[in-house]
Amino acid sequence: MQATLLSLRIKNLALVEDLHWNLAPGFVAVTGETGAGKSVILGALKLLLGERAEKSLIRTGADACTVEAVFDLGADAPALDNLLIENGVEPSADSGGELIVKRTFTAAGGNRQFVNGSPTTLAVLKQLGDALVDLHGPHDHQSLLSADRQLALLDAYARAEPARVAYEESFRRIAHLRAEHDALATGEAALERELDLLRHQVAEIQAAQLRADEEDEIQARYSLAANSKRLIELSTTAAGELSEAEPSILSRLADVTKCVRELERLDPAGGGALAKSLAGAVEELDDLARDLSRYSAKLDLDPAQLTELEERVTLFQTLKRKYGATIADVSRFGEDAAARLAKIEGRGEELARLQKEIDREQTELLRRGRKLSELRGKGAPALSKTVAGQLRDLGFKKSEFAIRLQPLAEPGKNGLETIEFVFAPRAAGLETVEFLFAPNPGEPPKPLRSIASSGEISRVMLAVKSALAEQDAVPLLVFDEIDANVGGEIAHAVGGKMKSLGRNHQILCITHLPQVAAQAAAHFVVTKEFDAAQTRTFSRLTEVKAKTRVKEIARMLGGQSETSLALARSLLDVEG
Repeated sequence: MQATLLSLRIKNLALVEDLHWNLAPGFVAVTGETGAGKSVILGALKLLLGERAEKSLIRTGADACTVEAVFDLGADAPALDNLLIENGVEPSADSGGELIVKRTFTAAGGNRQFVNGSPTTLAVLKQLGDALVDLHGPHDHQSLLSADRQLALLDAYARAEPARVAYEESFRRIAHLRAEHDALATGEAALERELDLLRHQVAEIQAAQLRADEEDEIQARYSLAANSKRLIELSTTAAGELSEAEPSILSRLADVTKCVRELERLDPAGGGALAKSLAGAVEELDDLARDLSRYSAKLDLDPAQLTELEERVTLFQTLKRKYGATIADVSRFGEDAAARLAKIEGRGEELARLQKEIDREQTELLRRGRKLSELRGKGAPALSKTVAGQLRDLGFKKSEFAIRLQPLAEPGKNGLETIEFVFAPRAAGLETVEFLFAPNPGEPPKPLRSIASSGEISRVMLAVKSALAEQDAVPLLVFDEIDANVGGEIAHAVGGKMKSLGRNHQILCITHLPQVAAQAAAHFVVTKEFDAAQTRTFSRLTEVKAKTRVKEIARMLGGQSETSLALARSLLDVEG
């Protein structure tokens, strides 16, 4: 089973104060009077799909609005879990195969969204929405007029997406190679200027003979050398105080030694330990005096060495200012510049190599394009026949539907010489596609964009969706009054198509047509109610069954008369 929307929670959105809606698989109809709030459901779904949140949508008197949906991913879980993991979101496997999408926005302008409890971005919501929900409003059928959309529908029916992906990979590869070729084949004057600059940059960096670990070492040596005079002064003074001053610390300790020895003579047990400690201290101070003298001698650096270190540090700073934040960055810049220099200096060979790659990739592009064209050529008449059959079911008994494929270019006798990138902006194959339709007999099929009637286009959209039901991977299809401008037997046929689509998808249809609503597996009614003081308006959503459903269908038919009720029971195929 595909993914299914299990529940939708709406809080403080427009007329809805707090709505918790549990849904079932299959075809679900939503009806109600105009203005009752049916569009709020559609608005809630759009918010969960990443649409911009307007503060004006927040219910008057409330500080924030929250929309939350729970999906059972079913067989779609592996693919959607990969999408979640790529975006740093907990997969549905950690929540029993469920996907919980929540969005909150406040009157103060705060906007937060969560997927399975993890904070995420609107871009992630949109990716999930594209995979889970296909929404068709009163004007969304206009997307069927787009050549790109028509081509995508044909490829879906012909199962040509893998071939199209392979073709697009070759196309992008050629574009990259051509960009390289064009950059290398720019005007001679510009190349000479770039060569002069590259030679200077490479020579400057190579002359520095940089090592990756050198900077810290040189900086430490330079700091030591720069402070050597003061270090010598301090170490010499300390050594002098210990052994050379009059009186020195060590000479004064001689008097202390005499006293301790006398202590030892008079009290061998107690004085012996003191004498031993003193002897150790004198020895350590003597060692310290010698160490300070050696340290002072080592710091006696040559002024020329200090100058050399200072120049090296200055060179590092100069190179980093020009080529990178670190010496490692400078080295990488030098390597890239050297590679570019080698390319330009040997540009004749490099241009020949690039052209050879372009020719080879164009051959592969044409091979993949022909394979894609073959799949489309087989799929177009089959899809045309299927859609035509669906259209006949929807009332177009004598209509014609066709798909015209127009090649963009023809290969020359010697290969690809005449193949140019005339299709470059779209990179979608070697042909364009046009859906053609003639709703009435005696008229030649014309492009769909020539059809003025939105009712006709809506039915064509429904016919195409029905034809693609098995190939369409999006599990939830939402139809918002796309059955407008039809009635009678056509309305009944539209409902039949919705019911049929419900076998492979979860269908949510907001409709004003009783013939459509009567064929739904589940039926919900939106009503507008008022509080006791008649000062606040609320939208309520209630499932109708049995007699209450008969009454709702009768209302949609025009009233609660016995005739309407009987017709409603007939549509629902129930007894009175």
